[in-house]
Amino acid sequence: MIGSSELAIRLARDEDFSALWPILRDVIRAGETYALDPGLTRETVRDLWMQNPRATFVAERNGEILGSYILKTNQAGGGAHVCNCGYMVREAARGQRIARAMCLHSQDEARAMGYLAMQFNFVVETNRGAVALWQSLGFETVGRLPRAFRHPKVGLVDARVMYKWLGD
Repeated sequence: MIGSSELAIRLARDEDFSALWPILRDVIRAGETYALDPGLTRETVRDLWMQNPRATFVAERNGEILGSYILKTNQAGGGAHVCNCGYMVREAARGQRIARAMCLHSQDEARAMGYLAMQFNFVVETNRGAVALWQSLGFETVGRLPRAFRHPKVGLVDARVMYKWLGD
C-alpha cells in the first residue's frame, strides 16, 4: 500500500466492488467524460473495471474508497509497450488531488510492469480539469478527434489523444 498523507492507493480486491459501483455508475451515467453506454449493467461494469484490465487500484482515506483507476495494455503486438489508464473519483471527493495521486501512482506501476509509455485515447475536451491535470503531469496532446464525443449537455465536442513517454 502506498500512501500520500492520509490517502492510500492499493490493488483493488473483489470485495471493493460494492464501494466502487456507485462511483463508476455515477460517472458512467452522467455520460460527460467516458465514451461508455450510460445504461451498462452493474455486472458489465464489474467486468470492465475489475476483470478486463491488467490491474485495478483503489484510492482510499480512512478506509473509505474515494477513487479508482485501471491500467491495461493499450494495443497488442508492436504496441504492447504502451499502456492505457482510466481514472474515476467520487464526486464528493473531487478537487482533493486524488486523480493526481492516482495518475502519479499509475505511472510508477506502469514502469514497474515494463511499459514505456502511457496513452489516453479519448480525453473529452470539455473535461477541462482532466486536460489541465494530464498536461501538468507531462502528457502531450498528440491528436484531436473532431466532434468525436456526443456530450449530453453541449452536443458534439472534440476528444484528445494524450501521450507520455515513461522510458528513459
